[in-house]
Amino acid sequence: MTSILIVTDAWHPQINGVVRSLELTANQLLRMGLRVEFLTPQLFRTLPCPTYPEIRLSLTTRTRVAAIMDRFACDHLHIATEGPLGLMARSVALKQGKVFTTSYHTRFPEYLAARLPVPVSVTYRWLRRFHNAGQGCMVATGSLEKDLAARGFTHLMRWSRGVDADLFRPYEGSVLPADLPRPIFMNVGRVAVEKNIEAFLELDLPGSKVVVGGGPQLESMRRAYPDVLFTGPKTGEDLARTYASADVFVFPSLTDTFGNVLLEALACGVPVAAYPVMGPLDVIGDSGAGVLDEDLRAAALAALDIPRSYCRQMALGFSWEASSRQFLDNAIAAYGLPAEPQPQAA
Repeated sequence: MTSILIVTDAWHPQINGVVRSLELTANQLLRMGLRVEFLTPQLFRTLPCPTYPEIRLSLTTRTRVAAIMDRFACDHLHIATEGPLGLMARSVALKQGKVFTTSYHTRFPEYLAARLPVPVSVTYRWLRRFHNAGQGCMVATGSLEKDLAARGFTHLMRWSRGVDADLFRPYEGSVLPADLPRPIFMNVGRVAVEKNIEAFLELDLPGSKVVVGGGPQLESMRRAYPDVLFTGPKTGEDLARTYASADVFVFPSLTDTFGNVLLEALACGVPVAAYPVMGPLDVIGDSGAGVLDEDLRAAALAALDIPRSYCRQMALGFSWEASSRQFLDNAIAAYGLPAEPQPQAA
């Protein structure tokens, strides 16, 4: 296999785990000597997604998407998201008999149900049809694989994640305001309803709370919690130094499938406090690099006692090179797997 086309509706200027995972995987595949192309919303006119304007929805046609796919002429097609571009690429692939894989990054049924009165069973039925049409659906963790298998998803393949341990590492000093009382409890991610951030902000904790990231709830959260420091989005070394300035990373999400931010915090030497749910159970588990508890306050306080060096060492077990080789192995294996029969209408 010499070339891979990745179709994704999640792309810049979004800052999230999907975009970072795809970029870092592509960088590693390029180092392995593969050609990697992206079909993203940047190629089309877009409109903002209702209730979530940071997400851009592509305005295009299946015919145009097919023409771009033909022009790239890649050996393997990977459809990373279930948005407009993912749907059109899937339709083209089915019509042309192309082998393709997909990936399940986001617990979309739960995200949608948090915003609209849509039963998760209905959304899972649609997602199952979308993903089962391909020759492989890549998932990040064992917990997610088990959950989706129980819901009827097939050809599930493991694609873990990594961390850039050169960028995300312990740094001397703090980039946060000097007068911020210690200890500092931090959350990094989208400021959105599905991230359950209020569960963190409502905790009675000593010291200070810091939230790093942007999203549709950022301004309303700033008004509702004036004692919390909301920094807005950060990237690169500025983000890494901000992580390293914290004493505990608090992850209140109940819907993430993995949580790249968990590895980034650990690589910076920051212990994690989270609920014992999918994502934290797979990344932290019983490693001792964090505390998982239904009582998030108790977890946050207990995490203060975890040595920072231990957190760093645990994170070093995850690399983007290993993750990308896993991705490539999945793409190669897909050619030996039959697709499930699908209705003609795609």
